Amino acid sequence: MSAISLELADGRTISGSCDAQFTGVLAEFRRNFEERKEVGASVAITHNGRAVVDLWGGFADPAAAQPWTRDTVSIVYSCTKAATALCLHMLVDQGKVSYDTLVGDIWPAFATGGKEATTVGMMLGHTSPVPHVADPIRKGGLADWDYMTARVAAEPAHWEPGTRQGYHGVTYAWTVGQLVRLVSGMPLGQYFQDNVAGPLGLDFHIGLPESEERRVAPMIPADPAEVNFASAFFRTAMTQPGSLPNLFLTNLGGADFNSREIHAAEIGSANGITNARGLAGMYAPLANGGGTLLSADRVHRMGRVSAATHSDAVLCQPMRFAMGFMTSTDNRSSGADSLILGESAFGHVGMGGSVGIADPAQGLSLGYTMNRMGAGILVGDRGQSLIDAAYRAIGMTSDKSGAWR
Repeated sequence: MSAISLELADGRTISGSCDAQFTGVLAEFRRNFEERKEVGASVAITHNGRAVVDLWGGFADPAAAQPWTRDTVSIVYSCTKAATALCLHMLVDQGKVSYDTLVGDIWPAFATGGKEATTVGMMLGHTSPVPHVADPIRKGGLADWDYMTARVAAEPAHWEPGTRQGYHGVTYAWTVGQLVRLVSGMPLGQYFQDNVAGPLGLDFHIGLPESEERRVAPMIPADPAEVNFASAFFRTAMTQPGSLPNLFLTNLGGADFNSREIHAAEIGSANGITNARGLAGMYAPLANGGGTLLSADRVHRMGRVSAATHSDAVLCQPMRFAMGFMTSTDNRSSGADSLILGESAFGHVGMGGSVGIADPAQGLSLGYTMNRMGAGILVGDRGQSLIDAAYRAIGMTSDKSGAWR
C-alpha cells in the first residue's frame, strides 16, 4: 500500500495507506470531509486477507482541535451487535449450544410471560419477543448487567416467539449477551476479548479499560435538520408514547454514551469501542472462510437471511436480517433507509452511520467509524459511498438489483 498524507482546504488532514486498486475509496473518504460534513473518521478494508485501505482523518475532538490519529477509537453503537452475535455463533460451532435450543433450558428465568418457546436462533435473528422493555429503565440501568438481565427476563412477550421480526436495538445486549455468559461461563466482554479481539490483535472493546479512555473520540449528535421526521419510524416514535419505536429512542435510563460509565459497561448491543481497523479486522476471517474463529459451514449458515419483513416492528420499514447481522436491504425507491451490499455479504450498522461488513464471495471486509452522527437509522451516505467504492474497486458494476453484482 502507498502512504497517504493529504491536507484539506480547512487544514484538516487525511493519513494512512491505500492500495492503488482502491483509490476510489480514498476519493470518497475525502469527499465525506469536503462535501458530506464529516468531522473525524476512519475507514479500513481487507481483500482476500490483505489490508488494502487503512485511512483516518479530521478531528477526534473539534472543540479542542484534537486530530483523529491512527489509534483514535469511538463508540460504534449497534456495530457491537455483530461482535456479540459472533461470540454466540462460536459457541454453537463448538457444540456447546444449538440454534434450536430453548432459551429457557439455558436461562430458566427467561421462560415466562409467553416467552417459553423462544429459541437461541430467534434471539440471534430479532424474532424473539423482547425487542424492548416497556416500563421505564431506572437511571444508570443500562450499565447494570444484573438489573437489565432481570428486566429482560421478566418482560412479557410482545408477540408469540418467532412470529414477528422486530429489531432488538437495546435488549440484544442481554437477550444474546446473557446466553454467551451462561453458555461460556464468562462475561461477554471477557469472552470477546479472550476469543476474538485478543487472538486477532484487534483494538476492540466491549467494556473499555479506563487506561484507554483518553483515546475515545466524543460522539457529536446528529443535526436535527437532517432527520426525516416524516418517516414511519420517527413519526411513530414521536406520536405514539409506549410504542416500540418510542421505547427504542427514549427508554434508555438517561444513558450518556459519551460517559465513562457507559464506556466501561458491557452493553453488547450498543457500546463497543473500536475504529475502522478493528471492525474490518473482526470481519476479515468471516470474509475468508472463518479463519481461526469459525468453520466455513458456520459462516455460510450465519450469513444467510433468516428473517425478512416489509415492516420491522421497531424500525417500521422493510428489513432483512441474518442471525445477528444485517444483509443487503434496498429501500431507495420508498425513501426509507438502506444498506446496499453484495448478495452474499452481511454486517451491521451503528447508530449514526458506522458500519462493518464481510462479503465471503468477494473476500472483502470493511469497517467505517466516525464521530459526527448521521440522522438515519441505517448506514447513511458517508458509509454507503465507501462501500460502493470498495465494490467498484473489485469489479462490481451495478447495484440496481438491490445488491452489488
